[in-house]
Amino acid sequence: MTKRTSAKYKIDRRMGENIWGRPKSPVNRRDYGPGQHGQRRKGKLSDFGIQLRAKQKLKGYYGDLTEKQFRRIYGEAVRVNGDTGENLIGLLERRLDAVVYRAKFVATVFAARQFVNHGHVTVNGKRVNIPSYRVKEGDVIEVRDKSKQMVAVLEATQLAERDVPDYIEADHSKLKATFVRTPALGDVPYPVLMEPNLVVEFYAKN
Repeated sequence: MTKRTSAKYKIDRRMGENIWGRPKSPVNRRDYGPGQHGQRRKGKLSDFGIQLRAKQKLKGYYGDLTEKQFRRIYGEAVRVNGDTGENLIGLLERRLDAVVYRAKFVATVFAARQFVNHGHVTVNGKRVNIPSYRVKEGDVIEVRDKSKQMVAVLEATQLAERDVPDYIEADHSKLKATFVRTPALGDVPYPVLMEPNLVVEFYAKN
C-alpha cells in the first residue's frame, strides 16, 4: 500500500480543493493548507507554480503516484499519436486500480490500490495483483468470489457520492465490470477541474 495513503486528506488541503469529492474532506470545513503556516495569505502563483499545481493535483488524484511512475506514463502519452493531454488521461484511467475505483468496488483510489495488491481482483478470469496493470477495451474486471462479501466492497457499491462513468459497465450484483472504451478528458467525472494541458506544459519546460 502506498506510503501516502494516510495523508490523502492532507493532499486535499494542500491543493485547497476536494479533489475526490468526498463528504469527509477537511476542505469542506477549512479551505487553507495544512500545518502552522497554512493560513498565511497566498501569493499569486507563477506560470511554473500553476503548472506544478496541476501536475500535483492530477498525480494526487490517482493515489499520489510517485514522480517516476507519473513521468513514465507521461512519456508514453507523448509517444502515442494525438493530443498528449488526452492520451495522459486515457492511460491513467486504464490503470487497474483506477478501473476498480471507477466501478465502485471500493470507496477510494487508495483502497483500490490495496485491494488489487491483496489479490482480490481478476481480469478476464485471471488474478492480477498489480495496481498499474493496464486494462484494454473489452477486458472484464471482477472481484474474486471469496472477496465478494467483504463489508468494504458492499458499502462501496452503495455510495451515493459518485456514479460509474459510461465507459465502464458495472454489474454490482455480480461485482463484475467491463472496460468499454478509453475515455477522453470530458468523459472522466472529476469532482474538480483537471488541466492535463498544464501538465504537458510543465514537462515540456522542465
